[in-house]
Amino acid sequence: MADLQGKIAVVTGATRGCGRAIAVELGRLGATVYVTGRTTRESASPMGRPETIEETAELVDAAGGTGVPVRCDFTSVSEVDALRSGLDRVDVLVDDVWGGDDFIEWGKPYWESSLEKALAMVHNAVDTHLIALHRLLPLVAARPGGVVIEVTDGDNDDYVGPTIGYHVAKSAVRAIGRGLGVELAKSGCTGLTVTPGFLRSEKMLDIYGVTEKNWRDAVGGIAPPDFAISETPSYLGRGVAALATDPDVSRFAGRVLGSWTLMRTYGFADSDGTCPDWGRWMTEVREKGLDPATTDPAPYR
Repeated sequence: MADLQGKIAVVTGATRGCGRAIAVELGRLGATVYVTGRTTRESASPMGRPETIEETAELVDAAGGTGVPVRCDFTSVSEVDALRSGLDRVDVLVDDVWGGDDFIEWGKPYWESSLEKALAMVHNAVDTHLIALHRLLPLVAARPGGVVIEVTDGDNDDYVGPTIGYHVAKSAVRAIGRGLGVELAKSGCTGLTVTPGFLRSEKMLDIYGVTEKNWRDAVGGIAPPDFAISETPSYLGRGVAALATDPDVSRFAGRVLGSWTLMRTYGFADSDGTCPDWGRWMTEVREKGLDPATTDPAPYR
């Protein structure tokens, strides 16, 4: 991998999960990373999570980069304008804003769910991306070679739930990435979308009552058997770092790439040394109707 010394990266939604891991992996290659999100040590976001942008910036520093925490609510145009005013250029922009977890209504048909929650989910997950891109893309497109990466859930538009609002939000991000692939090419830059597989995020570990050290204890218990193929946020982070340093990244313009595809392309592993292949698991187990509870996960890691 080439390094990112002297490069400026902005990661939106970098407080936790994939955003945090992506920021750290970009920092590991020497980038100066603007770590943006809503939760600081002084002020929590409505998500109520303990992770902060300052912690992420410190992790970037520890990895070898320079972390710059900037509180920014991407539903606010004025706050994004303030972020932009502190930047001279952007070489790598990773758009990972989400903020929709609290609006998911599990097990309800759309017409019986809350319209207000559905609209709030789309607002937090789609409007934020459009606002961030409108204000920050000029700093990327000003010179050739920039990379813009959208982060979503899923590598195709098949409906898998859990709600129509969620499906709309994640599909819209994929659509944005396809559009970026066309528009940024005119400036000699590249736009695309990435997705993790079954993400073993901080929140997911908390939901299942396990830690990164004992996460396998939840498989087949409180967690579904598919959790055996889960991955850490660092897995996608390493894939994004590989894209950001790939001199031929333009071949992926407009595409949606899963962490598993990035792993096959660039040959990296997850932080535990395994290589979870969510794509193969879905194709060879789920789509063929095999019982994931009785399928050996080892060949898929």
